[in-house]
Amino acid sequence: MGVENDKLLLDVKNLHVSFDTYAGEVKAVRGVSFNVNRGETLAIVGESGCGKSVTAQAIMQLNPMPPGRIKEGNILFEGKDLVKYSDRKMETVRGKEISMVFQDPMTSLNPTMKVGKQIMEGLVKHQNMSKAEAKERAVEMLRLVGLPNPEKRADQYPHEFSGGMRQRAVIAIALACNPKLLIADEPTTALDVTIQAQIIELMKELQLKLDTSIIIITHDLGVVAKIADRIAVMYAGVIIESGTNEEVFHNPHHPYTWGLLKSVPRLDRAQKERLIPIYGTPPDLFAPPPGCPFAARCDYAMKICKDHYPMRFDLSDTHYTHCWLEHEMAPKIERQKAEGGAK
Repeated sequence: MGVENDKLLLDVKNLHVSFDTYAGEVKAVRGVSFNVNRGETLAIVGESGCGKSVTAQAIMQLNPMPPGRIKEGNILFEGKDLVKYSDRKMETVRGKEISMVFQDPMTSLNPTMKVGKQIMEGLVKHQNMSKAEAKERAVEMLRLVGLPNPEKRADQYPHEFSGGMRQRAVIAIALACNPKLLIADEPTTALDVTIQAQIIELMKELQLKLDTSIIIITHDLGVVAKIADRIAVMYAGVIIESGTNEEVFHNPHHPYTWGLLKSVPRLDRAQKERLIPIYGTPPDLFAPPPGCPFAARCDYAMKICKDHYPMRFDLSDTHYTHCWLEHEMAPKIERQKAEGGAK
């Protein structure tokens, strides 16, 4: 994708993650490759069950193993392969070098521990701070994420916070040790629209202040439009299109990306105009199809789509897709723009 080596922070290559269940092997992630530059935001988007969270958790080795296992691939963080790291060695990476903001802050915060103490834990462990220094830094982080009366809030429990305040506290914990990479897994899902916008603005502000790279996992294209530099569209365990924000929103090339964009509400639509859903269901990942995983739901599917997985077609230095419609022998169809996308 034309990335300079000195800017490259994370390089995921041909990642395969499976889960062994009583019913057989679930092939959750099937050959995913992407990279993240320093100071950049990459969004991984797709519907529920496509493998977004499994991919993110594989980076930090948070998938339960067993039943999960990384079958193949490399996760190069600053040139070092995290796949080869032991649990003990990963403890030196989690929280310090790479941090994660989980989907539901109430389940990721310890309900029996004061919020300030939860921020202090990582600082004492990774930064070798005294308790007094860590307490001061915890209050500073709560102030940085925009919580009023941070000294008072540091001595409160999570149940005393609102949903938006809890998410801010989780972000404060994640960023306390100045990690180089922040992974945000659906960070705004449980929040109302106003608070969502505040959290996204907060993440953008903190990224500029701390020069942190971000991977944001979401199905909400409205969130992606505001924060992402590049977008990877994921479906059934594979990335089917990837490009810059501008390329994916204004020149999408995969029918699944068109479907995602058409399903987003827009203020400039006619009042009675209906959203267009993507009909059908994703394929069974116990036995993924040999061809394009979206073929069964695609209005443009050809015989080759069902029998052979599409090769990669590079549309620019930063934009590619896996779709047989890009082949020179494919029938020419009218390219669809992001008429359903959020502005």
